Amino acid sequence: MRRTACALLLTLTLAGCAAPGLKTLDALQGVPLRAELTATPFYPQQDYQCGPAALATVLVAAGRPVTPEALVDQVFLPARRGSLQIEMLAAVPRHGLVATRIPARLDALLTELAAGHPVLVMQNMGLSWAPSWHYAVAVGYDLAKKELILRSDTERRMAMPFNTFEHTWARSEHWAFVALPPGRLPATSGADRVAAGLVAFGRLASPADAARGFDAALARFPDNATLAVGLAGSQYAERDLPAAEATLRAALARPSLQPAGRAVIANNLANLLLERGRLDEAEALVAPVANADGPWRDAARATLEKVRAARARAQPPPR
Repeated sequence: MRRTACALLLTLTLAGCAAPGLKTLDALQGVPLRAELTATPFYPQQDYQCGPAALATVLVAAGRPVTPEALVDQVFLPARRGSLQIEMLAAVPRHGLVATRIPARLDALLTELAAGHPVLVMQNMGLSWAPSWHYAVAVGYDLAKKELILRSDTERRMAMPFNTFEHTWARSEHWAFVALPPGRLPATSGADRVAAGLVAFGRLASPADAARGFDAALARFPDNATLAVGLAGSQYAERDLPAAEATLRAALARPSLQPAGRAVIANNLANLLLERGRLDEAEALVAPVANADGPWRDAARATLEKVRAARARAQPPPR
């Protein structure tokens, strides 16, 4: 992952041509001409610590009281004089929120702002051959002025032209995420990115909070096997086995479910039925997966062996 040095911002001298990423604004629909999340807090960034400051901004905006100082040990690497992207994302679930990457497009960023979601962005404020990596938080935009509003460095309200921002953002490959409570979804992220954020969140969250997040996401993306398995797993962790079974059966009944997803869900459901002592149902579900080619064949064969071993144990010994 890229290191972020968060050095002093450089005066940018950019070519007069518009950044190619600005063309994504042609697809922008259904948002007001101007939006600004004025209640978003501001933490002036100390030397090399834009990571903790930007992260505190989005966490507090989502209702989690924390200070940049409290985040330093979680995300700041003194030897690197900055914060890595992976640490920034990993810190969010520790505070009860879901970190979700947004699409790498300016129209997506503006749509998130219009939905009330501050967006943590990564920029290169230097040059490609002399990078100056920097984290900031986008809090608003003005389409008429073609400006983005940022909490950045020591400025509470930095108005940056779209063209300038797009150049600096593109150098990070348009890296950005939102931090939201479980159950509240990004306005623009697709099923895979939503699922990835929730899986990371679920590793640290309570089963109830994880279930809330997976349930909301599955309502939007009902054909996503990862979300279905995540919801069922959270229900299982709460020992609500009937709910977990119902979730997996509902997913398996969807005709548009992809074959790989169908195999994963069938295997998970077979394991659940095995635990509930319903061996015939479990074998009927997993045997076709175990006998077919595919990446889940080995896992399905292992499940099938467990089912048959359980049946053998359940049979009375011969006389």
